[in-house]
Amino acid sequence: MNRDHLERTGRRLVVAMLLLTVAAPFAVQADDSATPEVVVATAISVRPAQPLPTPPPVLVAAAALVMDVNTGRIFYEKNADQRREVASTQKLMTALLVCEAGDLDGLLTVDVADTRVVPSKLYLKAGEQHPRGVMLRSLMIKSANDVACCLARDNAGSVEGFIEKMNERAQQLGMVDSHFLSPSGLSEEGQYSTARDMARLARQAYRHPVIRDAVSTKTFSFKHNSGKVKDLGNTNRLLWTSPYCNGLKTGFTNAAGKCLISSGQKDGAEVIAVVLGSTAKLIWKDSQSLLHWALGVDESKEKPLAAPEEEDIPEEE
Repeated sequence: MNRDHLERTGRRLVVAMLLLTVAAPFAVQADDSATPEVVVATAISVRPAQPLPTPPPVLVAAAALVMDVNTGRIFYEKNADQRREVASTQKLMTALLVCEAGDLDGLLTVDVADTRVVPSKLYLKAGEQHPRGVMLRSLMIKSANDVACCLARDNAGSVEGFIEKMNERAQQLGMVDSHFLSPSGLSEEGQYSTARDMARLARQAYRHPVIRDAVSTKTFSFKHNSGKVKDLGNTNRLLWTSPYCNGLKTGFTNAAGKCLISSGQKDGAEVIAVVLGSTAKLIWKDSQSLLHWALGVDESKEKPLAAPEEEDIPEEE
């Protein structure tokens, strides 16, 4: 083997190594998405977030995590792998599966079994028909449990079949510490997730324009087949109090405590903040402070928004 041949071989090896180095991050990101062929889900951010050069806020919440939407980088975590109930924040999985199945303009029919759940409810009537997309939007805004059951049954043929799909999708997303037993998030023995897993779920859900639009909507008018119109208000208070918040999902049960997965955007950067097991008094303050810190927002220089009266912002029932 002559010297020229050795040099050419060496150059080829260098080029091959460079190509592998460049391709590796994209391979990881593709595996993280793990979306079925029917789905068109895209990253949104145009630049990485730059948290403030100060310590993150001190939280009373039991668990928390902040993630950059585009890169998946973790800026802060607290008990992020602690298994716990996450209440209605797991409706993000219900919405994701419905969105991925498509045909959102198609009609579904309410079954009497869908109505036999505890509030929060839209008080759907058996036999009513609604577009799936309208029901999905109502689910994200009002967090209605009868809507969750209706969407689940329509999607998989039964709630039990849908729960199997929830756990299968969770595994595909790398949610290794999650086990779902309901499409609504109502407490069930043996049901749990973690702040890290819920961030993975929220990141994937956020990539879908239909979900992203729904979770950023403050108010929505739902029309029953009878003609009765019910005005729905989003249960996420941060949509009113933060100019940077654009979603995602609230949750509350006695077992889970107050939970909020919030998303925010500033100057092209986007982050997701998961706060689990907080209190009614501190969930909003902690979530907003954490979201703003991750986005590099100096709250001391921000003019506070005029928040509506407490009773004007709906709570999860």
